[in-house]
Amino acid sequence: MARGPTRIPRSVIALFCTILQVCLGTVYAWSFFQTMLVRDVGWTFSQTAAAFSITIFTLGVSAAVAGQLLPRLGPKVLAVTGSVLFSAGYLLASLALSMDSIWLFYLGYGVVGGAGIGMGYVTPVATAAKWYPDRKGLVTGIVVMGFGVGAFLLSKGLAPFLVVRAAVDLQLVFLWLGIFFACVLIPCSLVLSDPPQTLTAGPPRPARSAGRPKTEPAAPYMRTTQFAIMWIVFFFNIAAGISVISFQSELLQEVWGLDDPTIAPAKLAEYGATLIAVSSLCNGVGRLFWGLLSDRLGRVSVFRILLASQMVVFGVLMTENNPWIFSVLVCYVLLCFGGGFATMPSFILDVFGSRNMSKIYGTILTAWSAAGIIGPMYVGYLKDTYPDRAVMYCFLIGILMLGAGYVFSYLLDDSRVRLGRPTMEATLKRYGVVGGEG
Repeated sequence: MARGPTRIPRSVIALFCTILQVCLGTVYAWSFFQTMLVRDVGWTFSQTAAAFSITIFTLGVSAAVAGQLLPRLGPKVLAVTGSVLFSAGYLLASLALSMDSIWLFYLGYGVVGGAGIGMGYVTPVATAAKWYPDRKGLVTGIVVMGFGVGAFLLSKGLAPFLVVRAAVDLQLVFLWLGIFFACVLIPCSLVLSDPPQTLTAGPPRPARSAGRPKTEPAAPYMRTTQFAIMWIVFFFNIAAGISVISFQSELLQEVWGLDDPTIAPAKLAEYGATLIAVSSLCNGVGRLFWGLLSDRLGRVSVFRILLASQMVVFGVLMTENNPWIFSVLVCYVLLCFGGGFATMPSFILDVFGSRNMSKIYGTILTAWSAAGIIGPMYVGYLKDTYPDRAVMYCFLIGILMLGAGYVFSYLLDDSRVRLGRPTMEATLKRYGVVGGEG
């Protein structure tokens, strides 16, 4: 009888992968802390925006490294390492607040915590996809949905509870967050494992040519035009969405303040926190919804729908003064933001196969790093330079990025990439001349 990972039902693996993503996804509640850091600690919006950008940048880079190491080290080692680093990031951030050192905060929350998120993020996504070769879009949608709803957990549950218990002492809040995440993440990480080879093999395939090595280098696939186009499209979708995520609370407060100047600042902050929570649910639901839809419509079609529909929404957001409509449209942007993350893992499996999925997926997440630097920083610059027109300029730039992504999407192809020169038989089979009914 098979031993090892076969003892654990794959539904349990998927559950713990999702729990990992929920905890790591709390990073998207950053604007909850951003307002408090500016108000209570005295740091500027530019300084706090840099902390979030460093976190996302480090996240993407570490995810690329984790993708290369995952086949060699296995999911358990990387998941535990990521969990420890993520928790340590909060502990270091607590120390930084006690010392009033923003550079230590950058190192702790940004570099150490971001590295933990990257290692933890790529591992459960790639692992769950291996356990469900028959439901790739569904399972990756469920797992990454957890990352999307993590902000709801923090902004409307855990963080407010700790803020009240700690009497608004952010040093204690970050300390207890680090302890809590360590207690949840490390046990979940210890459960992760790869599936047996019989499961990863999937449906029977035609016999491979003799002498083909069991493992293939991933680098040649990442030098293909298809990989470059996928990276570019992914980048533009993330950059547009993360620019909204990083300042959605402040943007809504600005719109609501223009609509009703009599609203107290405390009430505006409450409205902003509510938007973070609701939009995070949309982020999570979008990861499941678009992941399922991509199984039916195809990955390329879904990306085109995501980009085109957001262009229209961003155009409306440029001049929308009704805070309720503004909030609904922001939630749709988050729905599409999550959809990109749900669709890409399955897209990579379709195009490059499962052998190098973790390596290629980890590398393509560097698009997340680049978007994490550009998105929040340009919004922060606009708020400092053009405070009365920041909202309009923010969404105008978003339209341009989404439009560029939409144009590049027409260079995408969801057919399988083959590095070797195709044989005549393979070409005829592809076009239905051989091996089909007609």
